[in-house]
Amino acid sequence: MECSKRTTTKTYIEALSTASWWVSTMAVRPIESMGVPVVILKEGSSRTYGREALRSNMMAVRAVAEVLRTTFGPKGMDKMLVDSLGDITITNDGATILDKMDLQHPAAKLLVQISKGQDEEVGDGTKRAVIFAGELIKQAEDLLSKDVHPTIIIQGYKKALERALDKINEIAEPIDPEDKEKLKKIALTSLASKGVQEAREHFAEIAVEAVDTVKEKRGDKWYVDLDYVQIVKKHGGSLKDTKLIKGVILDKEVVHPGMPKRVENAKIAVLDCPLELEKPELDAEIRITSPEQLKILLEEKEEILRKKVEKLKEVGANVVITQKGIDEVAQYYLAKNGIMAIRRVKRSDLEKLAKATGAKIISNIEDITPNDLGEAQLVEERKVGDDKMVFIEGAKNPKAVAILVRGGFERIVDEAERSLRDALSAVADAVKAGKIVGAGGAPEVELALDLRDYARKVGGKEQLAIEAFAKALEGIVMALVENAGYDPVEKLMQLRAKHTEGCKHCGVDVYTGEITNMIERGAFEAVAVPANAIKSGTEAATLILRIDDIVAAGKKEESKEK
Repeated sequence: MECSKRTTTKTYIEALSTASWWVSTMAVRPIESMGVPVVILKEGSSRTYGREALRSNMMAVRAVAEVLRTTFGPKGMDKMLVDSLGDITITNDGATILDKMDLQHPAAKLLVQISKGQDEEVGDGTKRAVIFAGELIKQAEDLLSKDVHPTIIIQGYKKALERALDKINEIAEPIDPEDKEKLKKIALTSLASKGVQEAREHFAEIAVEAVDTVKEKRGDKWYVDLDYVQIVKKHGGSLKDTKLIKGVILDKEVVHPGMPKRVENAKIAVLDCPLELEKPELDAEIRITSPEQLKILLEEKEEILRKKVEKLKEVGANVVITQKGIDEVAQYYLAKNGIMAIRRVKRSDLEKLAKATGAKIISNIEDITPNDLGEAQLVEERKVGDDKMVFIEGAKNPKAVAILVRGGFERIVDEAERSLRDALSAVADAVKAGKIVGAGGAPEVELALDLRDYARKVGGKEQLAIEAFAKALEGIVMALVENAGYDPVEKLMQLRAKHTEGCKHCGVDVYTGEITNMIERGAFEAVAVPANAIKSGTEAATLILRIDDIVAAGKKEESKEK
């Protein structure tokens, strides 16, 4: 009986190993059953599995992180990206670099999605998120070589993330959303790594003023919708010619030369209906058998348009802005009545205009009333560069603003716009969260020290993963110090010593090399920026570590013309 049991067990093991061999090979070659081949994957498909798949993904993530590593911090370098058409982009903005790189590896593409998510969530910190993901993967490689299972590493990383997010909110200092001086310093910290050094102060002031104008308090919380900050780019002039408009800029011109080009104390009608006769939805046919009938038809059309203009004049409108078209006859009557008109305005600009001037967007001119009109101190057509634009300034309730970005040439203007968006996001994050942390690697070192203490309490193999998480945080600081030209090991040791003494906001001043309290130095950022970067980087790393099989479909062959 015992012999029979052993034989059965042996047979079961042999069958199991045979089945395992078939599963591992079925993706790369057909299985023959009773002489009939069974193809699992289409021809041209490939499969990578096990440690080889993991190694491939990890190498891709680290390679992308290394590209961004040299751009990190105020002394980071720029990248020149040339697309297939030969267009050049020069930037050190993380999201832009990843977007323009045209990455092919699927794991590398995941990082692009992570960076976009970080950019949409907080508007800044994309490089930090990707570099941190790369550091986590680097530390995971060391653990895998020690036979620590990926699942254990992921569990350790998740515990470390929860602890780090709690700790960073604990060490963060409160900030008054009305304190413009501190908000300006946040904008300056964000702009420190951008290519607009000569206009940093000017851009910081614009960012603070723009956010201060559009922010709204709902209950106990502040909300900032940056969609109501319009950015218009025009090359020509210098970066310091960039200016904030308490209103809206329309990249359009007045439709008729007989209309006024400047209107003070404007009463603005905002329309999403046309000032022209619309075609009927159903097919219709009009038969004209004499010149008199044609004349009557044209007169009727003219009368309808005249009545529409009369209605606008009656309610007191002296500026008309519409999303649709304006007929030439209507243009004539508008000009005759001294009403300025702008047509074919984008819907998004129309909504900003309504928000800024207090106007209501009207779909039917017959329903318009004086209360539906918006108000502005000045509406004027101006020439900017080679183009004409309409400026609406001194709006009644400027909860929407516009920024006209100028620069010597197109590439500079594009980089200035990216820098300005990051600064706006950084200030908005500080207003919404109401908390700040020091810059210069201060939060990362503080979190790393706390996580090492926490790891000893957790114990087991997860302890190794938590310690690896702490090392990855310090990897961000080392990248910052390396790019500034200092010895990363020396500065990291000095930082650890300061934080052990209780200076939780001590960081590296990259301009002087000193270890100092960064909040007292005036270099700090909204807590949401590093917190979201750590969260995004961890999510990316754990996602990569979970993958142990890559099945890639074959490329489609282009149909050949016969």
